[in-house]
Amino acid sequence: MDENILKRLSELNEDDDKDRLPDRELTVRALKLLQTLLFPDYFHFCSLTDPQQILDLAREQLADQMKWAYGLAGKEADINGVIDQYVEMLPEIKRVLLTDIQAIYDGDPAATSKQEVIITYPGFYAILAYRLAHGLYQLGVPIIPRIMTEYVHGKTGIDINPGATIGEYFCIDHGTGIVIGETAVLGHHVKLYQGVTIGARSFKMDENGFPVKGGKRHPNIGNNVVIYANATILGGDTFIPDNMVVGGNSWILHTPEK
Repeated sequence: MDENILKRLSELNEDDDKDRLPDRELTVRALKLLQTLLFPDYFHFCSLTDPQQILDLAREQLADQMKWAYGLAGKEADINGVIDQYVEMLPEIKRVLLTDIQAIYDGDPAATSKQEVIITYPGFYAILAYRLAHGLYQLGVPIIPRIMTEYVHGKTGIDINPGATIGEYFCIDHGTGIVIGETAVLGHHVKLYQGVTIGARSFKMDENGFPVKGGKRHPNIGNNVVIYANATILGGDTFIPDNMVVGGNSWILHTPEK
């Protein structure tokens, strides 16, 4: 009986060559190694303390999973070269993350220290994963960035597509239910509260009725913008100008007038 069930399950698999797929757990492991490398006083991995050992293991994990990711996407790449470029980005990623920590600390009267922000705030954890994943996205790495951000999405309830472009001093307060789409562009000193959606309006359909992939689908947000809880801002042509405050429960489909 069991053999018949297993046979039927196998027949329903779209592809039996599982080695082609990047492993989610090992990709998350690479993310955790990178977090440990950037903030060794706050994140830890298997009691490793030597930065070079942590970096070497992160490189190894990324290389293994990127091999399958490129294969699945039907692409070829100099994986070690891509990883070298990515490692060179890490100091800048950390510099920007320090501005995010500052913004969250300055923007939340409940934050008693920057250390508290790093250790406890789901908003910062989501931003940390996003910035690490976005670096890989910028280098054209398929699938791996999305695995990283979706892992943290499951942990925090904050859904930031790794393709989004987000400026410095980014503050997420509370955070649960936030959605930021792939083609969204956020300026510097943007603050979001829980339940904010920066998403798409509707999708163009092809001749078969399926959504057309790609294109600018999500809004642009200017500098020094505050968006309060449960506001929804939709559309690739929508722009929220600098220094604006978007009220809670707003529904915005067009660029507002000042």
